[in-house]
Formats: sequence, C-alpha cells, structure tokens
Amino acid sequence: MEFTMIETGAVSLLPPLIAIVLAFITKEVYSSLFIGLFSGMIIYGIFSGGSIASVAAMTFDMMYSKISDNAYMIIFLSLLWAVVVLVSKSGGTQAYGVWAEKRLHSKRSAALATSLLGVLIFIDDGFNCLTVGTVMRPITDRLRISREKLAYIIDATAAPVCIIAPVSSWAVAVASEVSETGGFNVFLSTIPYNLYALLTIIMVIFICYTGKDFGPMRAAEANAQLQDPEVAEKAAAEGSPKGKVYDVALPILVLIIFAILGMAYVGGFFEGVSFSEAIGYNPTGGLTLGAFAGLITAFLLYIPRKLMTPKEFIDNIVNGISNIVPPMLILVLSWSLGGVCRQLIGTGVYVSSFVSRSNLPLGFLPFLIFIIAALMSFSMGTSWGTFGMLIPIVTMICSAEGAAVYLVPTLGATLAGSVYGDHCSPISDTTILSSTGAQCMHIKHVETQLPYATLVAVCCAVGYLIAGFTFSPWVALVLSIAIMIGALLLLSKYGFMETK
Repeated sequence: MEFTMIETGAVSLLPPLIAIVLAFITKEVYSSLFIGLFSGMIIYGIFSGGSIASVAAMTFDMMYSKISDNAYMIIFLSLLWAVVVLVSKSGGTQAYGVWAEKRLHSKRSAALATSLLGVLIFIDDGFNCLTVGTVMRPITDRLRISREKLAYIIDATAAPVCIIAPVSSWAVAVASEVSETGGFNVFLSTIPYNLYALLTIIMVIFICYTGKDFGPMRAAEANAQLQDPEVAEKAAAEGSPKGKVYDVALPILVLIIFAILGMAYVGGFFEGVSFSEAIGYNPTGGLTLGAFAGLITAFLLYIPRKLMTPKEFIDNIVNGISNIVPPMLILVLSWSLGGVCRQLIGTGVYVSSFVSRSNLPLGFLPFLIFIIAALMSFSMGTSWGTFGMLIPIVTMICSAEGAAVYLVPTLGATLAGSVYGDHCSPISDTTILSSTGAQCMHIKHVETQLPYATLVAVCCAVGYLIAGFTFSPWVALVLSIAIMIGALLLLSKYGFMETK
C-alpha cells in the first residue's frame, strides 16, 4: 500500500507522546509502542476518511514496510547476536574476563576502558552498542558496575561519538544533507559547534573517573553492590573450559575489520568511490558482511578444537537469533511509529514549521533549533530523520541576506539536538540496542540515563545562546563545560551525588 502524507497539525504530536508516556507509566514498552502506532493510524484514518478496517490493515502495512526497509539491519543483528552467543559458549568470554581482571582491578578502570572502547568503535552506532556490551559486560558484572551504568556508557559513546567522527556512516549522511552548501567541509565545520556530543563525552569521562552518580543511576549502582559476585562469576563461567582470549578477540576483530571492508565494498570504494562516501552508502549491508565473517571465523576456531560440536554450533546460532527477537520487536514497532509520524501525519513538518514562523532575532536561531531538534528527535526516536527534515529549513533560513554567518552554528545545533533526543528517547533504536548490549531492562536504561543526558542538554542550550551572538564555538564550548562542571560540583556538594 502506498502512503501519502497529510498534515494533521498539533494532533500529530499525540502518537509519540502516547507511546512515551505509557512506557514510563506501565514500564512496558511493547504495548506502549503498539498503542502509539495504532493511535497514529487512527488519526491518519480520521483525517483521510478511512475505515477501521483500513486502519488495521495500514498498521500492519507500515510494519511490513519498515521490516522491508530495514531487512539488512535485521539480518545483521541476528548474525551479530549469533556471534555473541558463540563467543560466550566457547569459553572465550570467561578467558577474557580472567585476563582483563588481572589488568582492570577497579570499577574506575573498567568504566574508563568501556568508554574508551566505545570511542574507538566509531564507524556505526548500532555496531558500537552491541560490540562494546558483549566485550565489557562480563568485566563490569564482576566489578559490580550496574547494567544500567554500562548501558549509559555504551549509549553515550555511540551516537555522540559517531556524529563527530569524520569517518562514519553518520558523517556521510550529514554531508549528503548539506551537499549544496559545502558538503563534507561544512560537516567538519560543525564539529566544534556540536556541543552535546562533546560535552557528553566529557560527562562520561567524569562519571567513570570519579564514580559519582546521581538520580536513578545512584540507586541502580547501590543495588549492584548488593548483587552476589558469584552470580556474575557463574554467568561468565558458562561455556567450554578450554576457551582462550583469542576465542573472543579474534571473531570480534575479524568482524570489525570486515565490517569496515564490507561497507567500503558495498558502497563502491573498490570501484573508485571515495572511502567516506562508500561507507555511508549502505552501512548495514557492509556490517552484515562483517558479522558473517565473524561467524565463519568462530566456526574455524571452535569446531576443529572441539570447543563445541557442529550441532552445538548451530544450536548456539539459533539461540543467539532467538535472544534478539524481543529487542527486534521493539525496533520494528519504533520504526513503524516513526514511519507514521514522518510519512503519514506530518509530525516533523508541524514541529519544524515553528522555525520558519519564528520572528525572534537570528542570534537565538541556534538555541531555538537545538530545542526543536531535541523535541522532534525524542518524539520520533530518530536523529537522522530529524536532521533530514530540519537541515533544508536551516539552509533556507540562512541563505537570506545577512544570515549566512549563522549557518554553521545552527547546523551544529541541529545535529546536537537531534543526537540528544535520539540519545534519551525510549523509542530510539540506539537506546534499544544499548540496553540490549548491556542486557539491561530497557525502561530502566531510559530512566537512569535521562537525568545525565538532560543535564548536558541544558548546559548546551546555554552554550547555543552564547554561540548565536559570539559566533565562536570555542567560547561557547568552554563556557558550556564550565557550567556543566559547576552543576556537577553543586550536585556533589548538596549530597545529590556520592562516590561508590
């Protein structure tokens, strides 16, 4: 069925709001997302004159469409989770845990190592989430770092790192959106203006180094201290006793290398296309090739050494795929809800229209765009969809006489707001994959990281007010950092934070 967008005005905000509010109230995300999706279809049916039967049919048509559009992502996640289960059952994860335990003796070192690994895997955020979680979860469990905190570290070093990495699928996506105003060079110019990404990385380092937490995360960390360490030991001990560190390291390393090569191959790099452009053409297609290479490597490592029988190998693949079904259902529902908002009822069009109707002085433009991008991304669960809708509006506004100087700071604010909303939205695929990688309850991850992300966002909003009138990313960045550190020190002074 073909979908035709109609403008429904302020009513278009209801479906994402219903899904988000229900998720927080019920602590149950599946029905919340489906109700949000179905309510969006009801709105579309009312405005387009459709029947109840057509609303139900269109709901599943949208789900079918999104499964089809994201087929490579589904295959990639299935293969990747199969590799995750295989390396665990091989005994490689246990061997890695013993090896790392000799080097990572404290919660601080383990948390910092997790954040460093997250920064290093900057090619794609979804790949980052699952890989970092798989590698570091046994270590953080042993040291009683809560799954919620692990999920936050993973999430905070996924999209915020990818959006400022020149070589990533995100960089190419943004460069393609601003191709008429300078392309890749304009993207590079926005990096120092991407205050949210930069401050988030600093925030993660601060939290990991000091061990200070506040809000729901402090309670999660307190609960983690009550866990029996033997539970983590027992979980890590599953698998063959003959496993070695390279049984987990080699499949993951091959997966990373071939994922990069796969993205380059799928994008035409070996046929003359530039590397940065090639990896952004179909990143999930390349990642799927990488996951398949990791699977083949695991087979060649484990079967000849009898770490598992061929039947156990296949059973572990099936178990891995079955484990990814629950988060995959969340992804399908969130993709479908986002599709209703973007393709049918015009949520993005309604919100972004505030920009073009605004009569505020242009100096407030970066601040205003940051707020709008954050609201849009949070509501729709997609940063790419948000900056895809806002960037054309921003370039149009800044093409007016005397407004060109606002282009780069406003584009930086667009990207920053999009990442913030995506970072903390319960219907964002990155948020879902972070909780999956950490094996943390999804809604708990959302609740514990929301205060952290919002504190950074508030400091960034002040920074964009400064940037809009000084045209200096460095002044805005330094002052934003100072405000954030000051806020953290105040929280510490008045007892809202404590060292674990």
